[in-house]
Amino acid sequence: MSFLHTEEIKAPMVSELEVEIVERKGLGHPDSLIDGACEAVSLNLCEYYLKEFGTILHHNVDKGLLVGGRSKPRFGGGEVIEPIYILIAGRATSFINKGSEVLSVPIGGIAISAVKRYLKQTVRHLDVETHVVVDYKIKQGSQDLMSVFTSSNKIPLANDTSIGVAYAPLSPTETLVLETEKMLNSERVKKMLPETGEDIKVMGFRRGKKLHLTVALATVSGLIPDASHYESVIEEASNLIKDLASRQSELEVEVKVNSGDIKSTGSYYLTVTGTSAEAGDDGNTGRGNRVNGLITPMRQYSMEATAGKNPVNHTGKIYQVIAQSAANRIIKEVSGIKEVYVRILSRIGSPIAEPQVASAALLLEKGKTLGAVRGDVEKIIEEELGKTSQVSEMIRRREVTLF
Repeated sequence: MSFLHTEEIKAPMVSELEVEIVERKGLGHPDSLIDGACEAVSLNLCEYYLKEFGTILHHNVDKGLLVGGRSKPRFGGGEVIEPIYILIAGRATSFINKGSEVLSVPIGGIAISAVKRYLKQTVRHLDVETHVVVDYKIKQGSQDLMSVFTSSNKIPLANDTSIGVAYAPLSPTETLVLETEKMLNSERVKKMLPETGEDIKVMGFRRGKKLHLTVALATVSGLIPDASHYESVIEEASNLIKDLASRQSELEVEVKVNSGDIKSTGSYYLTVTGTSAEAGDDGNTGRGNRVNGLITPMRQYSMEATAGKNPVNHTGKIYQVIAQSAANRIIKEVSGIKEVYVRILSRIGSPIAEPQVASAALLLEKGKTLGAVRGDVEKIIEEELGKTSQVSEMIRRREVTLF
C-alpha cells in the first residue's frame, strides 16, 4: 500500500542512554481524574446513542478541566472546605430530526452521572455529592464534522487530521515506574495499607545503572492518628517498592517516598480524600499519561489527548491504540528488532483505514537488514489498520489503556 513506510534508525536504545527520565501519574492524580471523567462521558454517550438510536452518534468531549478545591486535613480527621470543580466541554449530538419530530438527548444528565460514577469508582474516600461540583459545556457538533461522521461508507471517515504514535518494548525503567504505581494502587496494597490514597505520582530518573524513584503518595488523614503512624505507612510503602524493584529490575534502585515532608514543622502529605485535587492541585485533559500509561520525554510520542474523543472515527484516539497494538505485535512477532516506533497520520475526510502515512522506525539487531523485516512489519501495520471497528468496540468495552 502506498501509505506504508518503514525505515531503520541508527541510535542507541533508550535503556542504553546515560540518562533516562520517565513519569507515571496514578489513577487519583488530577490529570488522570479529568482524563477518566471525559472518557466516562464519551462511553456513556455511546451507550445512550446505541440504546436509543441503534448507532453511535457524533461527539468529542475531550476538553476537560479540574479545578482543585480547599481542604483541611489533620491527623485523625479533616474536612473538604471548598469542593473540587469539574467542567466537561466539547461537542455532542444533542438532538436529531426524525421526520417531523425532533428528538433531544439529555446530554447534561448523561455527563454529570458519568463523571460522578467514575469518581466514586476511582477514589474511595471522595464523596461525589459533597466534595465535587460537576458542570458541563457540551454543544451540538458542527455540521461538517457531523456529516463526516454520518457518511454511509462502511469504513468510517477520519474526523480530524491527527497523529497516533506508539513504541515497544518498554525499557526496564519504564516498566518499573509503571508497575510501581499499579502495585501501590492495587486492591492487595489498599487492603494492606488502607491509609494510602489513589493520588500517586512516580518519577523515575536513571543515570547509568542506578535508578532513582521519587514517589508522591497521598495519604488519607482520617485513617492516620499521628505522625508516627504516618511514618510507618510511608516506610512500609517504601519497602514494598524496594521489594518490587528487587524482583523486577537488575538496576540499583533508590526509593524516596514523600520526600517533600518536613518533620520538623509537621508538614506531611495528608489529604482528606486521597487525592491532591481536594486542595488546589488542578487537572487538564491530555496533560497526563500517554496511551501506554506513561509520560516518556526520551521517546517519540504524540501530545494528542485520547480521553473523551469518540471511538468510531476520531483518529487522534483510534490511531494511538492501533499504533500501540502494532508496535507490540512487531516486537513479539518479528525477530531481529530491538525497538520500534509506529507513527500514523490521518487526513480528515479520508477512510481511517487509509492514513496519509503509517510509518515504522526500527532499531535493528546487529546483522539484521531492513529488507529482511520490512514485509512482516508492514503486514502487521496493515492488519491493525484493518481492525478499526474492533478497536472501537475494545475502547467501548474498556479493554484498552488510554492514559
